[in-house]
Amino acid sequence: MRTQRSALWRMAGFGGAALLFSILIIAVRVRWVPLESVDRGIAEELNEAVAPSDFLVTLMGGISRLGSFGVMAWLVVIGTTLVLVRKQYKLAGFLVATTVGGLILDPTLKLAVGRLRPVVEQPVAHGGGNSFPSGHSLNSLICYTALLLVFLPALRPRWRRAAVIGVGAIVLLVGFSRLALGVHFLSDVIGGWSLGIAWIGLCATAFELLRAHEGRRVTEPLEEGLEPEAADDLRPTEPHEHRSGTARALALGAVAWVFTFGALVVVGLPLARYEDGNGNILWDTTIPHWFAANRSDVLGHVSIVGSEVGNTHAILAIGLAIGAVSLAAIRRWRPVIFLLTVMFGELSLFLASAAIVDRARPDVENMDGPMPTSSFPSGHVAATILIWATAAVLVMPRTRAWWRWAFLALAVAMPAWVAVSRMYRGMHHPTDIVGSALLSALWLGAAYWLVKPNCDLAEQPCEEDAPEPVSDLEDAKAAR
Repeated sequence: MRTQRSALWRMAGFGGAALLFSILIIAVRVRWVPLESVDRGIAEELNEAVAPSDFLVTLMGGISRLGSFGVMAWLVVIGTTLVLVRKQYKLAGFLVATTVGGLILDPTLKLAVGRLRPVVEQPVAHGGGNSFPSGHSLNSLICYTALLLVFLPALRPRWRRAAVIGVGAIVLLVGFSRLALGVHFLSDVIGGWSLGIAWIGLCATAFELLRAHEGRRVTEPLEEGLEPEAADDLRPTEPHEHRSGTARALALGAVAWVFTFGALVVVGLPLARYEDGNGNILWDTTIPHWFAANRSDVLGHVSIVGSEVGNTHAILAIGLAIGAVSLAAIRRWRPVIFLLTVMFGELSLFLASAAIVDRARPDVENMDGPMPTSSFPSGHVAATILIWATAAVLVMPRTRAWWRWAFLALAVAMPAWVAVSRMYRGMHHPTDIVGSALLSALWLGAAYWLVKPNCDLAEQPCEEDAPEPVSDLEDAKAAR
C-alpha cells in the first residue's frame, strides 16, 4: 500500500512538472508581460553583479561546462559501457533512452518556441541557438538523474541520500550558472528543469511498469535505484582487502619520473642547440624537406586524420573508453590506476621536457600553423604509443581470442601513422619521434613495474590482497 501511494505521489509530481512546463511555454509564446519583466530584470541584475568580476565569470563558466554536451556525453558513454559489460541491458537501455530523449526535446522545442537570447549590457558568454528551454538545465537534470537512478544500488544506504543531494546541487548550480552568464532567462531554466523532471519521471515509470509486468516488486527509485537486485554487478570492483604500499609506490614513481625527465633533457638539449634545432642528425633536415617537396592533396587529408588521432581530445576519448571497459570487465582498480599513471605521467613529462628543451620546429612550411610547445619530444606520438600500448598490455594476457592481436597491431600501426603524419606536416624532426619513443619506453616500464596492472593473473597475489606478515613469535606459537 505504501509503495502504491509513493508511486501515485511521484506520478503527481511528474504531471505537475509537465503542467508547469506547458504553462511556461504558453506564457513565453504569447510574451506575457509580467513574465518578461521578471526575466529581464533578473538577467540585468545578475549581469551587473557577475560581469565586473573575472573570478565569477570563470567560476560560472566552469560550472556551466558540467552541463555541456561534451562532459555529459562521456559520463553517459562510460556509464552505459559499464552496465553493458556487466550485462545489465535494461539499465543500458534506460540510460540511452533518457539521454537521447533529452537531445531530441531540446533543439526541437527551441526551434518551435523561437525565443531570442537575453541581451545584457556587459556580455560575458555566448549561447548558440534560441533560448527556451535551457538545454544545459534540461540535459543536466536528465543525465545526472538517470546516472543516479542506475548506480544508486551500488552505494551503501548511508551514502544514497548524500548522492541525491549532490546531484540536485549540481543541477541547481548548472541552471544558475546559465542565468549568471546572461545566456538564459529564469523561465528558460525553470522550463528546462520542469521538462526534465517530466521526461525522467516518464522513463522511470515505464521502467517500473516493466518490472511489475515481470512480476517483480516496484521500487523506490530515489532510495533504492531502478534495479536494486543489480547492486553487486553495478559496484565498480569486487570487494578485497587493501594493504599499505601507496606511499612506497608514489615515492618510487617520483624517482622514475625524475630519471625519465632527465633522460629527455639530456637527449633533447643538444638537438635543440645544434644548428638552432635543425641540424641533420638522423636526417632531421633531409626527411622534413623531402616530405615538404612531395606533398599532395590526398596525402594531406590522410596526414590530417593521422595527426588528429593523436591529439589531446582523441587520446582522452580513447583513454576514457579503455578505462571504462577495463573497470567493467576486470573489476579491479589497478588497470585504471595504471592507465591514469601512464597518461598523466606522459602529459607532465612532455610539458616539462618541452619547456626546458625548447627546440625549434623543422624549417619547412608548417601545415598546422604556429605551435606553443617545443618540437622535442612529440606529444602526439608519445601519447599515441602509450595509450595503445596500455590497451595491449591489459588485453593480451587476459584472453586467448584471435582479436587480441588487433590491439598489438594497433600499438604498432597507430604510432607509426601519427609519427609519419606529424613529420609530413612539418611539425617534427625524426629525432623528436625518437624522443617520444624514449619517453614512452621509460615511463611505461616504470608504471608497469610500480602498479602491476595484471598481478591478479599471476600465481602470487597482488600486494593489496596479500596476507598480513606473521611475526616470529606468532610462528612459534603456531608451531607449539
